[in-house]
Amino acid sequence: MFRFAAPEYLFLLLLVPVLIGVFWYAGFRKKRNRKQFGNPELLDRLSPNVSHVRPHVKFYLQLAALILLVVVLAQPQFGSKEETVKRQGIEVMIALDVSNSMLAEDIQPSRLDKAKQMVAQLVDDMQDDKVGMIVFAGDAYVQLPITVDYVSAKMFLSSVNTQMVPRQGTAIGSAIDLAIKSFGQKSEAGRAIIVITDGENHEDDAVGAAKLAAENGIVVNVVGMGRPEGSPIPVPGTMSFWKDKSGNVVVSKLSEDMCREIAQAGGGIYVRADNTNTALRAVSNELDKLATAEIETKVFTEHNEQFQSFAFFALFLLLLDFFVFARKNKRLAKIHIFDLKEKISK
Repeated sequence: MFRFAAPEYLFLLLLVPVLIGVFWYAGFRKKRNRKQFGNPELLDRLSPNVSHVRPHVKFYLQLAALILLVVVLAQPQFGSKEETVKRQGIEVMIALDVSNSMLAEDIQPSRLDKAKQMVAQLVDDMQDDKVGMIVFAGDAYVQLPITVDYVSAKMFLSSVNTQMVPRQGTAIGSAIDLAIKSFGQKSEAGRAIIVITDGENHEDDAVGAAKLAAENGIVVNVVGMGRPEGSPIPVPGTMSFWKDKSGNVVVSKLSEDMCREIAQAGGGIYVRADNTNTALRAVSNELDKLATAEIETKVFTEHNEQFQSFAFFALFLLLLDFFVFARKNKRLAKIHIFDLKEKISK
């Protein structure tokens, strides 16, 4: 990947068209003054050593050298070096429910927005841990492979919405199964899956998936979003709510029993989220109990500096400019290359 370490210096290139304009305007003024002084053809005969081409050559050589020096100041870098970094931490996969029921507003600003805030704070508290993200509704998809790139994690999190998964539903089991597979090679580091959902699972065997995770040494914690008494689901962009086929307003209720069963099967805790940070603290405490171990992570660092070639070429152009005289050389002007070739051939 090509980049500039100090791209602000590239603004100096705005001087290039200004310098070209000044040069051409100076040339125009010079021609006009010559015409006022006398006949240009007669003046050329009286000053045979004056060159009209060489000043242009020198100017463009200097201009090219200036452009290259600006590029040098901007520190062009190309490529990167892959390094294996070892850290002491844990591995966490977050499975986030993005079904339409997560739009309910029994938690402010909504179940989904509150869940995103929790995940963002959780990522902010991480240092040497790996984190990944799965979004699910009727199907489950990996939104972010497990990584230590927290900036990317928060960037992907900001784009999460209920339109990401085409098929509606709440496939918690599929999300847990996918999370298990997303951890990769076995590690001594503690592993956890955090399922953030309203618990309305009608798709698969979520409890069985949690048991499988526990058998693989992975703790499953569940954060319940919403209230047991439920709340209507707003239709985005309107003032109305989702309705069933009979025209009745759909009320989405938090299924705490399902959430507890999943957490119990996965050897973790269940905690219900509210408008405070109680759930976040509870989950963070559970993660702190996991054993940390050395985690190997491949990262790309140290872009290779490429300014040397630009600097060398700029120096070459300046040296070339030094040997190009503004006036014609009398001795070189007497040498007729084609006449020499004819004499040699004879």
